[in-house]
Amino acid sequence: MNADDTHVDDYVSKSQIKRECDALQKLGEQLLQLKSAELDKINLPEKLASAIREGRKLKARGALKRQRQYIGKLMREADSENIEKQLSLIQHLHDFNVTRAKQTERWRDRLLSDDNQVVTELIDTYPDIDRQHINQLVRLSKREQEAGKPPAAARKLYKYLHDISKQKMLASTQNETKE
Repeated sequence: MNADDTHVDDYVSKSQIKRECDALQKLGEQLLQLKSAELDKINLPEKLASAIREGRKLKARGALKRQRQYIGKLMREADSENIEKQLSLIQHLHDFNVTRAKQTERWRDRLLSDDNQVVTELIDTYPDIDRQHINQLVRLSKREQEAGKPPAAARKLYKYLHDISKQKMLASTQNETKE
């Protein structure tokens, strides 16, 4: 093996460099789409964070395009793999919260549909649940529904179920971190 062989192995084509730059620019665009609270959770270099904040303020297409390119340039200097992992975690958390909200809605709807097994299933899933409180909220919801009133009790039922599922999730993540 001579010196020319090692030089050939290190060669990166111009097209490959462009693809990598485009990928970093797309990652920067994803960062531009995040909410401020989500963006604050990501450990970004100050110059990059500032460029993203500036990019959010821009409305003109040309200015926004230039800012995206600038963000892509700054992304080349940053630890893009770490940023991508953090962004992935935020997106995964969002998907998980949406799934949990839909599951909570299904529990509430089943409780309000006079399904007697639901309370038993609910207690099996969430042993710390207050059965009496659930039954009371279900009765109030049905009365409100019959009277044509706004669904205040149904909202309280949803909130209670959502809080219980959140507590269970937090307890399970704490148990996983201990192990």
